[in-house]
Amino acid sequence: MASDSETLRARLAELEARKAELEAKVLELDEEKRHYQWLAESTTDLISRHARDGTFLYASQAARDLLGYEPEALIGVSAYDLFHPSDLADLLNKSPRVYYHDGFYQQTYRFRAKDGHYVWFETTSRTRRDPVTGELIDVLCVSRDVGRRIHAEANRERLARVVESTTDYVLFCDGDERLFYSNEAARRLLGLPREGLDARLEQAYTASSLSILREIVLPAVARYGSWSGELEMPGPQGAVPVLSVVLAHRGPGAEPDHLSLLNRDIGLRKAAEAQARRHQEQIAHANRLATTGELASNIAHELNQPLGAIANYASGALIQLRADPGRPASDLTLPLTRIDEQVQRLARRLRHIRAFVRKGQTRPRPVVLLDVVDAACRLCEWQYQQAGVVLEHELEEALPRVQADPIALEQVLVNLLLNALEASREQPGATRVEIHAHQSGPREVTFSVSDQGPGITHGEAQVIFAPFHSSRPEGLGMGLAISRSLMEAMGGSLELANSSEGATFTGTLLSEANTIHRSVSPRSQP
Repeated sequence: MASDSETLRARLAELEARKAELEAKVLELDEEKRHYQWLAESTTDLISRHARDGTFLYASQAARDLLGYEPEALIGVSAYDLFHPSDLADLLNKSPRVYYHDGFYQQTYRFRAKDGHYVWFETTSRTRRDPVTGELIDVLCVSRDVGRRIHAEANRERLARVVESTTDYVLFCDGDERLFYSNEAARRLLGLPREGLDARLEQAYTASSLSILREIVLPAVARYGSWSGELEMPGPQGAVPVLSVVLAHRGPGAEPDHLSLLNRDIGLRKAAEAQARRHQEQIAHANRLATTGELASNIAHELNQPLGAIANYASGALIQLRADPGRPASDLTLPLTRIDEQVQRLARRLRHIRAFVRKGQTRPRPVVLLDVVDAACRLCEWQYQQAGVVLEHELEEALPRVQADPIALEQVLVNLLLNALEASREQPGATRVEIHAHQSGPREVTFSVSDQGPGITHGEAQVIFAPFHSSRPEGLGMGLAISRSLMEAMGGSLELANSSEGATFTGTLLSEANTIHRSVSPRSQP
């Protein structure tokens, strides 16, 4: 009996221990259940359980934020009724866009919220079946809002289509100058394959542009993130000028040494600019010819002076020879020397006039401003003498050379001087026109032409540089318009300055950094 009692007590103790163990496990399972329930209710993803017909059996608290429904309001509602019709058809027809494997489903679809709008969901589903019969018990789902990702992917796809179809030449390259993408336009230009791209940056640009890329562009992009400027790409018909924008790939997931190169063909623009320059040069040439006609009396005076002197010296020499045919030739040294001097002077004047009227391109180079001012004053000198108007110019002693085409700058000055003379004729008591120049900046020189005429009204000032506008009945109205265009072509400007008396026009030109020292004294003509 004692042995049976001990066995019973041992068995009871074992049962008590197992009971305590089971109770502990139940508590642990309850704690774990509460933990998982807390996770399900706290996550921003929608946790749901559904019957075989899609009816909600459970919905987590995320339903409130994602769909606007209280979780309890979804219980008994069929999820299939809230699917977008197109996406429901994909699910029911097992579309390739619905992933399925070993009881797991994954689908990206649109789900209708309480207010009627659709939310993009990415849902992973797990089906549970009876292990004996295989009958579907329920479906567990985790749904995540992927609207931002879908829209971002759609934007990227649209941008990719735009990049592929644009007529600009788009290239992507890595830090080793290997091209890993080119759009259709770039492939046509460079003869690259659509698939298996194996090309390098040196195939996409001319040798000179490749040097610019390596020496200037790539360091600038590494420092600032972008660069833009003009380069050249090789094409079937020769080099193609392009406006290039080079961008560093930056942002999450971007490789730090990858670059985008966007190239726009500017060949037509370059051709149009060249044609416009040629047209402007033709107009400027015509204006010089018209100006030469206005200066005809001055040119005749310039030529008559040396011709008269030559005639006098030649006549004197002939008189001496007739009076004494046997006199030594050395006695004619002086008149012959004077004749030679006048011939050289005449040749210089003819070369200057020919250069002034000659048609040619505007090519700025460093020139001495005083030399150009002197040349312009000589061309207008006779007109000023005939009108009794004094023409004076006084330049600072230390002026740097300016970047200008001497003939174009002389044409500008002649136009301004003739306009100033015409204004002086219209104003009684206007007896003086002045030219001044000074260094107005570290790399800038400004000159001005001032008269004592009637001045320019506010309304006139608004249109004075407009083509074909003239205050003179016989004027063509092109002088000031051409003068401003010529100044801009030389990198400068021409403006009408405020003046208390008469009119003052100011021109500004770029200058050299170094100055030249030259003694200059005022010059005037009676």
